[in-house]
Amino acid sequence: MGQGEASARGTTMEGDCLSCIKYLMFVFNFLIFLGGSFLLGVGVWVLVDPTGFREIVAANPLLFTGVYIILGMGGMLFLLGFLGCCGAIRENKCLLLFFFMLILLIFLAELAAAILAFIFREHLTREYFTKELKRHYQGYNNTDVFTSTWNAIMTTFDCCGVNSPEDFKDSLFRLINQNHVVPEACCQRASQTGDLASISQEQCLSGNMMFRNNKGCYSAVVDYFELYIYVAGALAIVVLTIELFAMVFAMCLFRGIQ
Repeated sequence: MGQGEASARGTTMEGDCLSCIKYLMFVFNFLIFLGGSFLLGVGVWVLVDPTGFREIVAANPLLFTGVYIILGMGGMLFLLGFLGCCGAIRENKCLLLFFFMLILLIFLAELAAAILAFIFREHLTREYFTKELKRHYQGYNNTDVFTSTWNAIMTTFDCCGVNSPEDFKDSLFRLINQNHVVPEACCQRASQTGDLASISQEQCLSGNMMFRNNKGCYSAVVDYFELYIYVAGALAIVVLTIELFAMVFAMCLFRGIQ
């Protein structure tokens, strides 16, 4: 009789634990589902917004790429949350297994990205960017992805070159545009109109330090993203930890379903 009670108590505790895991998984994945829906909504709104924001994004390659990254992340989180919710609440082993495999693939992709970032970290140095700028930047050819991206960076961060405007010496840009010391993207933006603005731009293109941005883009971008880099690193660790727990919960629930 004692063994029967112990067995029944053990079965009840196992059932309660399984039920707890199930509802924890549902709540966790419902939050992921809401987050993915929000990102999808933001991305779609930016692309179809009739007030002109779409044109601003389309004119800036960085923002344009960012919108599609948001859409991709939103779609992935939406699918992940949906599969996790359905698999947990319906106790569907097929959906739980698919959810587990999807999270495992994402986890491995993130791990591979971190390893590649460490291996190719020398490609993020000032010297590498300076060499690439001198060899490939054309100045006014917006059909060239490299050139248009650098124009967007210099315009967005009010900077010039990698280290300074001197980076354009002995470069492809100077070879193509022999009358210009720096590209137009390096010129200071002002509210001037008419002749004064035209004179300022001419002074800038001819190399006048008073009318151009003199800070290098490497320092400008690092200064801007310094706080976000640490936040992103901490967030990445949190996400990886959550993914590990999600895989463990999914497999526990998978094994517990009769």
